[in-house]
Amino acid sequence: MSWLGLDGKVAIVTGGACGIGRAVCEGLAEVGAKVVVCDIIEKGARRAADELKEQFGGDHISVPVDVSSKGSVDAMIRAALDTFGRIDILVNNAGINIPRLLVDPAGKEELTEQIWDKVVSVNQKGLFLCAQAVARVMIRTGGGVIINMASESGLEGSEGQSVYAGTKAAAYTLTRSWAKELGRFGVRVVGIAPGIVEATALRSGEYERALAYARGVTVETLRAKYEQASIPLGRAGKLSEVANVVCFLASDRAAYIHGTVINVSGGKTRA
Repeated sequence: MSWLGLDGKVAIVTGGACGIGRAVCEGLAEVGAKVVVCDIIEKGARRAADELKEQFGGDHISVPVDVSSKGSVDAMIRAALDTFGRIDILVNNAGINIPRLLVDPAGKEELTEQIWDKVVSVNQKGLFLCAQAVARVMIRTGGGVIINMASESGLEGSEGQSVYAGTKAAAYTLTRSWAKELGRFGVRVVGIAPGIVEATALRSGEYERALAYARGVTVETLRAKYEQASIPLGRAGKLSEVANVVCFLASDRAAYIHGTVINVSGGKTRA
């Protein structure tokens, strides 16, 4: 048994096919957890689960899910319970980011009601639907851990990404509120707030183009600023470093950490 004691624990990870979610799946599998890789990209989730089995051994499955749909989330829960009979950990990681300006005088990249609703539906409603469904199971079975993925932009705000930052701010207060409600049932609720991390497939050309436009810079300047940001440690974070914090918080080694959000950003500020 590893120091973390996660051997045999069952963990649902939403948005697990790539990026931070994929790194979290790998970190949990490495320490012996049984991972339910959940993602709206069904092929990506299936591939991730297969690769976990090849690399780490153990029992891992994939489940397609649209976290903004209650029916889809309920089906995810049923699949996990049908396979493993329990759920010990939820990593509420699925999220999207569509950079837009509140007002764009040029009329090119302005925030619309449609984009607002889409981002809020995944990042905020999805957080709620998954937490509620899993919490019901955990209360019946005697406890568990819910880990919500926030962002340092949820406290600092982010130029050109106001709706994303707003949903991540909600993750802070939802984490604290649910902790007050669920602690009595042995369910811990904590959050993680990454800052700038190494590039992933989610940092697409379209994303960078829209964000660069919103900030009035070129894509090349935007990319250079990833490394020039006010990060006292002098570098972007590694996906594995975020995953390591998830594994610790999911374990009984963090049994008295509850109702708080851990910043994993190298000391980054907007200064």
